[in-house]
Amino acid sequence: MDIDNTCGMLIRQIHNLLEKMSNKDLKEKGLTLVQVSALFSINDTAEKKVTFKELEKILHLAQSTTVGIISRLEQKNLVTSYIDDNDKRIKYVRITELGEQCCKEAEDSMLKTETFLLSNLTEIEKVLFKDLLEKVNNTLK
Repeated sequence: MDIDNTCGMLIRQIHNLLEKMSNKDLKEKGLTLVQVSALFSINDTAEKKVTFKELEKILHLAQSTTVGIISRLEQKNLVTSYIDDNDKRIKYVRITELGEQCCKEAEDSMLKTETFLLSNLTEIEKVLFKDLLEKVNNTLK
């Protein structure tokens, strides 16, 4: 069996290359992939804010890691954090206008990368490829 040609290894290689491309793009902006993931998670909420606890669960990260990510995003003025007026135990993080702009730029970059990734496929192959990836993903959930 050629281990380098198994589906799992091909998916891993694609993931690694996409991550490398993303990190190169983000490094120019002084961000990491997990920081952008946090920004997207906050930006995708109706009120553009989440509690630290909610963000930990969304990102599947430890409390200390989440605090560090939010701290670095605050230093870049991409988010603000504050304590709930009614319950001092609850801490919120809200995305700023600059953070929302960062999400828009990251989204544009992701779209460009995906267009490049799928550029050798026909329209039918693109639909089939996405459907198959969703099936595999659902199997693993």
